[in-house]
Amino acid sequence: MDPYAMTTGVLRNPDFLRFLSSHVANELGANISRVALPLVAVLVLHAGPAEVGLLSSLQTAAFLLIGLPTGVWVDRMRKRRVMMVSDLVKVVLLGSIPVAATFGVLTIELMFVVALLAGVSQVFNDVADQTYLPHLVSTPQLSDGNAKLEVVRSGAFLAGPGVGGVLVQMLGAPRTIVVTAIGALASVFLLLAIKVPDKPPADTEHGPLLRGIREGLSYVWRNRLLRAFVASSGINNLCVSGVLGLSVLFLAETVRLSPGAVGVLLMSGGIGGVLGGLTGGWLSRRLGSARATWLAILIGAPSGLLLPMTQADWRVVCFAITSMVISWAATMSNVGQTTYRQTVTPPHLLGRVNASVRFVTWGAMPLGALFGGLVAQQLGVREALWLLMIGRMAAFVPLLFSPLPHVRDYTDLQATA
Repeated sequence: MDPYAMTTGVLRNPDFLRFLSSHVANELGANISRVALPLVAVLVLHAGPAEVGLLSSLQTAAFLLIGLPTGVWVDRMRKRRVMMVSDLVKVVLLGSIPVAATFGVLTIELMFVVALLAGVSQVFNDVADQTYLPHLVSTPQLSDGNAKLEVVRSGAFLAGPGVGGVLVQMLGAPRTIVVTAIGALASVFLLLAIKVPDKPPADTEHGPLLRGIREGLSYVWRNRLLRAFVASSGINNLCVSGVLGLSVLFLAETVRLSPGAVGVLLMSGGIGGVLGGLTGGWLSRRLGSARATWLAILIGAPSGLLLPMTQADWRVVCFAITSMVISWAATMSNVGQTTYRQTVTPPHLLGRVNASVRFVTWGAMPLGALFGGLVAQQLGVREALWLLMIGRMAAFVPLLFSPLPHVRDYTDLQATA
């Protein structure tokens, strides 16, 4: 690593800029596909609600299916190579949809297969991504680097669906899928341009798969702060995913807003995420990395109680404020948690630890969406939102009994905190 880059801002590191640019291409394409894939199913194949729901669930099912073993496999491979192969697989998978549509052989079953396999590819990409950053930047730059990556993720989440809608209108849904494939291909070339050598895997002992999985889970369990972070994020994601699953129904049917107003309100979360990414590095330096994470969680805990108060008058701002604060707090928390994890975990275990954390925290999301729907069916949508947002406050509890409130920076903690 360039010694000059180690002592300057992360944006002065040319290789990090290439890495960041690959995220711009990849994340924007992925968020465009969030709109384009369901629209292909609806507009071309005339899929029903159950088929569209299954298509969406298959895109994230891989985190539950292979999340844990992926960490073991990634620890045994070169991280940049994993990301590049993952992107190339997505190019082929996504490219098959417009080709099949052109020749009239596109089916909903093919869409299901593509969604599932693209999700598998994304799991490898995500685990390798978080494991690779410490090889690319110095330890003091990790927090700033993670913050910049969160800006890209939040910005793509904010802009992607809108861009996707425009492209579908202009090009048609199948051709829009080509744009997402191009984004993945651009990511490959940007990763290939990184000058820092792709380090060989630190884990050279290829023991049994189950033992590798157990080592990752055991490391997370033994570390008090990692254990608290996982419990907190799992509770938060369980409740927030339930809220997200009900948001469109709540705004359109319960609050009775126009489609345009619903779209604007749903974008507000992306704004909060961008603000979190932009302020994350600065607040970490100003307050301390641990205190910045604690502050975000402290502010974010009660903010959700505003959301069920939303009405079709001035109280419509309750939804926007809640969405922005929750997204800001989540981004700030993600920056802090990821930086801590990358700092204290031995390099040969980092892939397994990242995968273990993702398995629990992301695995809670489809369960939360299912739970929210069932509760809304029994009690009503607004009542379900009250229950979910009150439950979300429990995410604060595990951190009260962790070392987090008692330190300024993560560097004040030992790896066995």
